[in-house]
Amino acid sequence: MAVEDAVKKVFLTVLDVKPEEIKQDATLEEGLDVDSTEMVEISVGIKKALSVELADNELKKSHSFNDIVGILKSKGAV
Repeated sequence: MAVEDAVKKVFLTVLDVKPEEIKQDATLEEGLDVDSTEMVEISVGIKKALSVELADNELKKSHSFNDIVGILKSKGAV
């Protein structure tokens, strides 16, 4: 599964949003109204889905979808 697809699947599951609501460049906070608890759930979901190590608070609600995909790719997620 591609990184983008895995991240999108986690967003859809955790946030209960429709795919078209996920904007590539909007911050999670502004575009999807993500709160701190949801951000933790997103981080855990991504760690499990992609088997990637992330530091606590490495992914932030001020990041966009594309920012998160870039961070994961820089860590070798494919």
